[in-house]
Amino acid sequence: MVRISTILILVGIGLLFVPIPPIATAIGVLVILAGIALRVIADR
Repeated sequence: MVRISTILILVGIGLLFVPIPPIATAIGVLVILAGIALRVIADR
């Protein structure tokens, strides 16, 4: 089963390529950080 954190990281990377730079880039970075945080918390 795919982890939610992996899905969040992939969605965040996808948002970095959306052609609405200021909004999509900020949301993409936040989603990637949330995915990384979930992975760190879940792996403890």
